[in-house]
Amino acid sequence: MRRRPSACGAGVTAAVFEWPVRVYWEDTDAGGIVYYANYLRFFERARTEWLRACGVHQQALREQTGGQFVVSEASVRYHRPARLDDSLVVTAELVEGGRASLLIRQRALRRPPTGAAELLCEALVRAGWVDALTLRPTRIPPPVLEALRS
Repeated sequence: MRRRPSACGAGVTAAVFEWPVRVYWEDTDAGGIVYYANYLRFFERARTEWLRACGVHQQALREQTGGQFVVSEASVRYHRPARLDDSLVVTAELVEGGRASLLIRQRALRRPPTGAAELLCEALVRAGWVDALTLRPTRIPPPVLEALRS
């Protein structure tokens, strides 16, 4: 059974977790815009903070269960560039929680002081659960799925 969950904890708008990001020099290319691969870093951080807001602490989970999440697939679409000093909101939203993987929708938005948010980049990311030693797929521990669906 798959259902649309809440986003857990603080930083939640409906079922979408939000994490603020500021664009620094290190995030930009020679043209002063965010280097395309850095959106994946922003998305990774937002997913980690989303899990933490849901009570899922990845290092402790690995120590307790011997498993961990790994990204197995990412589809990214770029719409508009972010620039140095931009204030962004990066989201994470569980689309599907299966037995061995999660499908997460993520977006990077620029929210100006006035006006509507601009979609800069969006991705669908599949994170699979694997045995941390063998990296073979295995079932996500039920308490983890419950935490993400509550």
